[in-house]
Amino acid sequence: MARVVCVHGVGKQLLGERTLLRDWWPTLLDGLTRAGGDEAAAGDGAMAFYGDLFRPPGESLVVGDPLLGTKDVEPGWEQEQLLAWWRAAAEADPAVAPPGADTLARVPGSVQAALRQLSRSRFFAGIATRALVFDLKQVHRYLADPGLRAAARSRLAALIEPDTRVVVAHSLGTLVAYEALCARPHSVRALVTLGSPLGIRNLIFDRLEPAPIDGLGAWPGQDDLVWWTAATWSHWRRTSAAGSATGCTTSLCTTAPTRTTPPRT
Repeated sequence: MARVVCVHGVGKQLLGERTLLRDWWPTLLDGLTRAGGDEAAAGDGAMAFYGDLFRPPGESLVVGDPLLGTKDVEPGWEQEQLLAWWRAAAEADPAVAPPGADTLARVPGSVQAALRQLSRSRFFAGIATRALVFDLKQVHRYLADPGLRAAARSRLAALIEPDTRVVVAHSLGTLVAYEALCARPHSVRALVTLGSPLGIRNLIFDRLEPAPIDGLGAWPGQDDLVWWTAATWSHWRRTSAAGSATGCTTSLCTTAPTRTTPPRT
């Protein structure tokens, strides 16, 4: 039984659970050691793999990404999400010039400009345009394809057992983890999200399942679940019967006395 379950992000369709866990697990144990934790207490780890769901039908061992380019970035959600990536990259990396005031939909060549600037960022450096566009489409497809969405969540749900205590998720995997944990009772006591797009209004946050109510997302577990995230959000807050609120209101999610009426954001 896995006490820690990991959930990968976009662009892993050509890998598998064992390959990914081989890279993740030593790194997680190293971090635990540096923090003074007990490596033995971590127990076994598992990887919830869903990348194969994005492979073309009937091509389970397909090699390489589809030949996608700038013209394949669809107007609407995909262009707006690309713009969000560009803005975030510009805020985090001085090598990336920020976008102008106009949106991608209004400026000819803006898709090309966004992809060109993203290629200059530390995070996207070395990623071919075809791979970046395919990653963009993976996020879009997860949100737009109910069958794939349910299948991805079921991969994680199948690994969560009574002894599971921690879920660590990255990128698109944070959507999978959040929705899977919201969907049923579980024993998880800590959710760790890295590079998560969960808090992006309109494009991601407002499309989550279950849907946010009055601008607040559902809490993905019991009152004692702790949520650590690299992002700073104020979109989640869970008020317990004791009157304390648990929420992602800073970069570290904790339980603290506060008012019972959550603020609007």
